[in-house]
Amino acid sequence: MIDQPTIDRILDAANIVDVVSDFVTLRKRGVNYVGLCPFHDDKTPSFYVSPAKNICKCFACGEGGTAVHFIMKHEQMGYLDALRYLAKKYNIEIHERELTDREKQIRSERESLFIVNAWAQQYFTSMLHEHIDGRNIGMRYFAERGFREDTIRKFQLGYSLEQRDALYQEALKRGYKKEYLEKTGLIIAYDDGRVSDRFRGRVIFPVHSLSGKVVAFGGRVLKKDEKTAKYVNSPESEIYHKSNELYGIYFAKQAIVKADRCFLVEGYTDVISMHQAGVENVVASSGTALTHGQIRLIHRFTNNITVLYDGDAAGIKAAIRGIDLLLEEGMNVKVVLLPDGEDPDSFARSHSASEFAEFIRQHETDFIRFKTQLLLDDAGNDPVKRAALIGDIIRTIAIVQNDITRTIYIRECSAKMEIDEQVVLNEVNKVRLAKLEKETNATPPAQGTATESTAPMDMPPAVPLEEEAPSEPLLPDEVMPSESVAPVVPVVPVRPKRSPFESFEWALLRYVVRYGERILYDYTDEETNEHVLWHVADYIRFDLSRDDLAFYTPLFKQMLDEAAERCGNEQFVAHRYFLSHPDPMVSRLAADLLSDKYQLSKYHSKFREIESEENRLAQYVVRDLYAFKEAYILYRIREKQEALKQLPPDNVEGMMELMKEIASLNEIKKVLAKELGERIVLKM
Repeated sequence: MIDQPTIDRILDAANIVDVVSDFVTLRKRGVNYVGLCPFHDDKTPSFYVSPAKNICKCFACGEGGTAVHFIMKHEQMGYLDALRYLAKKYNIEIHERELTDREKQIRSERESLFIVNAWAQQYFTSMLHEHIDGRNIGMRYFAERGFREDTIRKFQLGYSLEQRDALYQEALKRGYKKEYLEKTGLIIAYDDGRVSDRFRGRVIFPVHSLSGKVVAFGGRVLKKDEKTAKYVNSPESEIYHKSNELYGIYFAKQAIVKADRCFLVEGYTDVISMHQAGVENVVASSGTALTHGQIRLIHRFTNNITVLYDGDAAGIKAAIRGIDLLLEEGMNVKVVLLPDGEDPDSFARSHSASEFAEFIRQHETDFIRFKTQLLLDDAGNDPVKRAALIGDIIRTIAIVQNDITRTIYIRECSAKMEIDEQVVLNEVNKVRLAKLEKETNATPPAQGTATESTAPMDMPPAVPLEEEAPSEPLLPDEVMPSESVAPVVPVVPVRPKRSPFESFEWALLRYVVRYGERILYDYTDEETNEHVLWHVADYIRFDLSRDDLAFYTPLFKQMLDEAAERCGNEQFVAHRYFLSHPDPMVSRLAADLLSDKYQLSKYHSKFREIESEENRLAQYVVRDLYAFKEAYILYRIREKQEALKQLPPDNVEGMMELMKEIASLNEIKKVLAKELGERIVLKM
């Protein structure tokens, strides 16, 4: 375990801009920074980073929190592992006790797979540099490809011995379990009990995640054997999904940001040779068709991508089918056709970085123009092929998001294809309209059943989901949440039931997160001569409980309880505690409540200056407590009135009882209204 002082040192050192910048391209906007959100398909920057508050927040999907929770979400780590990650980044030493056998056993499978892959990478590297076969076979191959030793070490290249189970036997000696070796794809286990190394007799190319972890391996065979696949790759696993990975992205991300451009190639050696030549903003799709996940990975760092093709016409036609996805993501796509007989690997080895850049400058072409010319050359004068070509080009143009760019493409392509511009425009509009209708008419995902929450006995039932809501609002319009109050429920397929008092709970919880440990009242009771000390958090809970009320939203209630129980501790600072909370939902909500972009509704801020609230907490907290209670009474009155309407005319006794209850509630309402009215008109 990590002790609290060490956690505090890590949190103090972890600069949110520094941490997020490792994964997202940020641009300064006022006092904050903004970039494309890494947690959803973000085409316009909606991910804000606040250096002053040391938090991040996406105002589209709702993800956010501290540096710790950003790493937890982005790297799929647990809380302690995220702390270790940041400690390593900022050179903070962590002293942890030795884990027990039981604790080692319950470590997540994901973590175990990462550990096994990290060891395997070191094993392959040591075999390449230290074993006689590695030096004579593996290093000889890399030398023939022109790779320098510093390049080989940078990309952590390796070699797997020809022996059938050399890695497997060594792993067992080191204490690694067979099941994890099999799940990472390092070994193949047969039904008859035999085991063999997947990559035996091959040079090894480790595949790194965006943060530098080894998630998979690629192995190239060196013997010429028609029955043996030239390349073998790790299978899909808990830590490796090839549709979300790009070879070289870890080594290229900073160069991509600096150049504001990414080169896309096909293979491992293409990436390595270009790096060695001084062109580092390059990644490879590893021979697979591009996916949305891979494109979004690039899009985090730049909008501009240049695809490098060799002279193989058949290969180009197969590859360009996936380029439309780049246009769908709103990227600017260029194409460079290398000279005949050259591929990125060979071209980079025979040219310097400056020569490479000059060739790109002179030969890069806009993708749609390139595709149009390529297909025109292929179609020739064949009317059937030309008709298919026109349909293909129109579908590609229709994908382009920018209206001006799309209009230019229509004009240029209609001229190239010798078709009236209006005809092309009409066909493009048809494609876009059909797509829009398809998206509009798509069946929404099925709604799940929300889990019932525990609430005080006399609290009302949850408000139905919007589609089931009664036509008459449950509360007056002026006390419903405004659009400036952020939704508490995260963006998930299943929508939990909502509290009818959510905006009032939100207003009170905002005080708890921002000022929970502050002293609200400190006085001596004249009757009992006892010293009375109330903090913001424990007073809010006390004042609600004495009227048999509580927060109805479970997450809100949890946060209030945690703050109320800790606010007497001198070390407790509410905003710090909640931002570093191990529950991501809590930390994200805390980031919402601390964010300047989430201000109170007009109702809650109508009679005060937001800037002065810290100095007038006692007045504001009590006022919003009365507002919560008034909303509750209004709800109960409406509930009783509805019950009265449902009673049969001959049930006089029932009517009298309900009318008495309504009268009693109206009396309470008058008292609350009087108190609330007096507290609204504050002396400034």
